[in-house]
Parts: sequence; C-alpha cells; structure tokens
Amino acid sequence: MAYLTLKNLNKIYPNGFHAVHNFNLEIEKGEFIVFVGSSGCGKSTTLRMIAGLEEISSGEFLIDGKRANELGPRQREVAMVFQSYALYPQMTVYDNLAFSLTLQGVDEDVIEKKVEKTAKILGLTEYLDRLPRALSGGQRQRVAVGRAIIRKVGIFLMDEPLSNLDAKQRVTMRSEITQIHKEIGATTIYVTHDQTEAMTMADRIVVMKDGYVQQVGTPHDLYFEPANVFVAGFIGEPPMNFFRGTVKDGKVSFGDQQIDLSKKFSEIAQLKEFEGKELILGFRPESIVLGEQPDAYHVTCDVELTEMLGDTTNVYIMVGEEQAILKVDPHDAPSLDSKAVFSIPYKSLYLFDGETENAIR
Repeated sequence: MAYLTLKNLNKIYPNGFHAVHNFNLEIEKGEFIVFVGSSGCGKSTTLRMIAGLEEISSGEFLIDGKRANELGPRQREVAMVFQSYALYPQMTVYDNLAFSLTLQGVDEDVIEKKVEKTAKILGLTEYLDRLPRALSGGQRQRVAVGRAIIRKVGIFLMDEPLSNLDAKQRVTMRSEITQIHKEIGATTIYVTHDQTEAMTMADRIVVMKDGYVQQVGTPHDLYFEPANVFVAGFIGEPPMNFFRGTVKDGKVSFGDQQIDLSKKFSEIAQLKEFEGKELILGFRPESIVLGEQPDAYHVTCDVELTEMLGDTTNVYIMVGEEQAILKVDPHDAPSLDSKAVFSIPYKSLYLFDGETENAIR
C-alpha cells in the first residue's frame, strides 16, 4: 500500500489547452478514491499523470512522501486497468494472468500459485484454459482486473473499467471490485462518469468539472452537503431540482409560488443578508411529501408526466415556468394533467448563491 500526495497539479498541452487546474489531494494508504465528472472534465488526464503516462506540466506528485514526477510508470509500481480489456487474444486466461510475472522472471511454481489464488478470488478458475474470445464481457473484465492485482503493487488505477459492460454486469462487477479492494487493501483510484459507481464504491469522491475540483468528500458528504449547484445536480438520481428567485422581505418568489425563508432561518440577521439577492432553491426529488405537511413549505404544481419504475414513480411537474421531478410511492402518484400539492420539509431545502452558485450553509 502507498499514500499519495498531489500538490497543485496542472496539465497544459502544447496547443495551450489547460486540462487540469491546480489539483490538490491527499490519499491515505488503502483508500478507494473515485474521480467522477462528465466527459472532458480532466479526471482521466489526472489519472494518467499519476500513472506516469502523461507529463505533469507543473505541481508535484509524491508517493509515500517522495517526489515521483520524473519516475516512469514501471518505477511508480502502479497497476492500471483500462476501459478496453487490453488482453492478449492469442493467450489463455492463465497466460494473460501470468504474463507480467513471467516477464519479471518469477519462478514457474510461484506463478502457478499466484495465478490460482487470483483466479479463485475472481471466480475464473474454470476458465483458465480459455481464450479471451470465449469469455463474456464481464469475465474478460475480471481477467483484466486479475492482471493488475496479481502484481501485488501498492497502487491500482482504474479508468472507466465497467463502461463496456451491460447494466447487470456493471452491478455485479461493482460489488466484485469493491470486495477485491477489501481483500487486498491496495490504494485505489477509480475514474468514472457514472455517479452511481462513485457513490456505491468510494471511500471518498472527487467531483471534477472543466479541469477543476468541485468538491472532495464521502458519498454522504456529497449527497447531503453539496458544495455548489454542480455537485448537487450531479450527485443523485434523479438530480436535485432548482428554482431561481430574488429575495424580497425575506421571501423568495418563483412562478406563482412564494417561500418564506424565515421558516428555515431563525436568525433575522442572517436572513437580512439575502435581501435583494438572487438565490437558487434546491430540493431532492425523494425529499418531498405529497400533500400539506407540518414544518414544510407547500408548493402547488401541474402534473405533466409520470414514469412508473416499480418501487417508485417519477412525477414531472411544472411550477409556473419551472420544471421539476418528484419521486413518490407509485400508489400515491397523482394523475396526469392534474393539480397537486407537495411539501418540502424545511430541513430539506438547500440554498445556493445565485451569482457564484456556491452553497449557503
């Protein structure tokens, strides 16, 4: 295991494109860190700088407190799993797993024991004599993971390893990778655009946008205490709803509705700070309750569309010209083209600065 330090890492390409801006992060030994964000946010570029596959334009990368900027990939002792399986098609599963050890000149008996142990962990024992083309996508991905873990390095880097799998295989592999991490305990950095993968697998998540880190925290932190509108809208499915309005006499108006902020803020002095400012009100689809509830804001809406998903129903609504999604019990879902009233508990309302889009605590 290794601990990693990233100090003000920047990546600027020869054409002047600034892909990563002042990336700072301390990663503890054995942590499972997930970089998440939409395409082009800089997460894979940061991973490649850690791997030694991309040159660091400025800043410092340390492994166990020692500068590693100038070290090559092999010297950094990292194992990487890519989006493509990168298996040798002419080699059996056994030979694919054994390949890196063979190159190192490891004794054949030792290789056999390590391959058998790795195959057992990954459920590949009965497939050792098969070629990659005879395996399913999930099985091939397990072989790719196996080639990484068999090397017994202290750092695992995974770049969207599940993106080529179907939905059922992704769920299975998520749990398998998490279990493997628990067993071997290596420091792991995992890149994905899928916030579900991030939330279910990570010890901590790094949310990125346009090359900048937006927030670092546990899944609980990011869900319940988002730093800004981007994080709040990125984490959660369906995403958080947002209404914009300007504060007047302690009230925010949106559409034909009004919310009295004094219900949420007991201190008048704090409330006065918002007067005349544009705020963004946020609430999660699952935090609402249909009907008028105590200790909550009451909002009247028009029901536009419903999606029955089994255990829940998504209800698409309009409040004036603002659209939102409510997540409700399917037995309680309102009918189409009807009027409905829902309640947002005071504690479930989020406020963001209308200009900076940063959270107001």
